[in-house]
Amino acid sequence: MTTIRSVLTLIAFVFVPAVAQEFTVKVNSDLVLLDVSVKGRTGYAAGLSKENFQIVDSGKPQTITHFSHEDVPVTVGLVIDTSGSMTSKYNQVVTAALVFMGASNPKDELFVVNFNDNVTFGLPPDLPFSDNVYALRSALSMAKPEGRTALYDAVVQALDHLDKSTQDKKTLLLVSDGGDNHSTHTLADVIRKVEVSRATIYTIGLFDEEDQDRNPGLLRQLSGISGGETFLPKEVSEVTSICRQIAADIRARYTVGYVPAKVEGQAIHKIKVSASQPGGGKLNIHTRTSYLVP
Repeated sequence: MTTIRSVLTLIAFVFVPAVAQEFTVKVNSDLVLLDVSVKGRTGYAAGLSKENFQIVDSGKPQTITHFSHEDVPVTVGLVIDTSGSMTSKYNQVVTAALVFMGASNPKDELFVVNFNDNVTFGLPPDLPFSDNVYALRSALSMAKPEGRTALYDAVVQALDHLDKSTQDKKTLLLVSDGGDNHSTHTLADVIRKVEVSRATIYTIGLFDEEDQDRNPGLLRQLSGISGGETFLPKEVSEVTSICRQIAADIRARYTVGYVPAKVEGQAIHKIKVSASQPGGGKLNIHTRTSYLVP
């Protein structure tokens, strides 16, 4: 089977039951795993240890119980806007998505979600995930850009589909103008879904100046909560290099875990992560900023 190199996902946060998994540890309560991107002046900060990281959860310093820096397989959902506003951009986006796959872990499993008036899964119903380049190319190319934009519905359905995956690390790559004018779900539905999900979301915003529905703020909100990043290129030609950059960023991330105190009922936990490096120098951190305790 021909395989493609997909993207190592960012597991910004996940509550993991107390069972043995590939990169988790056995604990007697829930383990919070943060997938952390660390960059310095010259690029990704490699070679950091557990002692270089500090985590504060809801104002309380945490003891790091798990640490790793490995390129492990992940599940990736490519969520592509195929509304009418994407007509002139769609072919370039498909090309960029294929480049994104090729720059990533060859053992990743992918799926494709196309959305306009409706949300459509690109792979056949009996194939929830795939690493086959021909199947994925077909899934990306099957849509015809037209109609309105059901972005909220697409994100909710994509996150639901991620739950079917057996991989511990999960991510979405969303390409859209950020506007929504045809969903049954609300923005509140989407935000809550992101807060309880284990997935990290990268977003790429492609806007026309006359597009009144564009919403870069939403794209930033989704990536900010989940620990991903938002990219807003001025030209569609930049999307290919952005996708290659995202793949590299995901594969260079650290996984840092801790066991927080139990909280009764529903509660939002606010997270702050910092890191230092030998010799000093400022480090830029991207990771999840909050999560919701179900």
